[in-house]
Amino acid sequence: MYVSMKEMLQKANRENYAVMAINCFNLETAKAVIDAAAESHAPIIVDLLQDHLKTHLDHRYLTQPIIRMAENANVEVAINLDHGQDIAFVKQCLHEGFSSVMMDASMHPLEKNIAITKEIVQFAQAYNASVEAEVGDMGAVAGNQFTSDGMYTDPEEAIHFIRATGVDCLALSYGSSHGDYPAGYRPAFRFDIVQTIKEATDLPLVLHGGSGAGRENILRSVALGINKINVGADFMKAQRNALHQQLNACPESDYPTLIHQTIEAGKTVVKEYIELSGSKNKSL
Repeated sequence: MYVSMKEMLQKANRENYAVMAINCFNLETAKAVIDAAAESHAPIIVDLLQDHLKTHLDHRYLTQPIIRMAENANVEVAINLDHGQDIAFVKQCLHEGFSSVMMDASMHPLEKNIAITKEIVQFAQAYNASVEAEVGDMGAVAGNQFTSDGMYTDPEEAIHFIRATGVDCLALSYGSSHGDYPAGYRPAFRFDIVQTIKEATDLPLVLHGGSGAGRENILRSVALGINKINVGADFMKAQRNALHQQLNACPESDYPTLIHQTIEAGKTVVKEYIELSGSKNKSL
């Protein structure tokens, strides 16, 4: 059941739901995500962030075991490179077996973003892999660098980009930010951006920074045509909290027990987002 994002997102587009993409960085986090999806009968995307692969565990050691997990799963699983910004690294990941990649050239002027993304779209065809890209520039909670109005996706630029590149899905900046929002904070979303791009292109669209975005924002986003939702902070926070609680309750807990607790805590969060995205019971 190891697939690219293309077919699963096309199905989500037709049936008006979103597939969850969860940031993982080791085998235990990938296991939590895939197991949660299997128990929810939902398609799932394992997102591996370029920065994690460069600083935590090299993709050459991580990719094949996760592919084996995906092949043995009873639901569709894609492995996607998240925020790939190094062209050579993106190509290496495709060669290594990633079924999908995000070529994030959003920091460049539009025409250069188009040229870089188009090159990767063409390169990925040899691997039967799908390609995600981004137009706009999302901020981050860290350092209070939240997404500002000037960072939002311009719908006309996004429409032009989609038609020029042939990309399989597009990440938009319309109000969310990467990271863990302060308690009680809910971002304001510009839903008109999603609606305009969706009506013009009917392409699967992507929400990054789904953690803490709020139930109503996510439901409205899915209703308007968001078909992939990225979540990292909430998934990892749940695992961190599980470690904290277990060590407080039993400081002498052995390491395998602690890791098992993180897997269960992570699964709970993934299942909640699967339910919210509408992808429960949507596996083929």
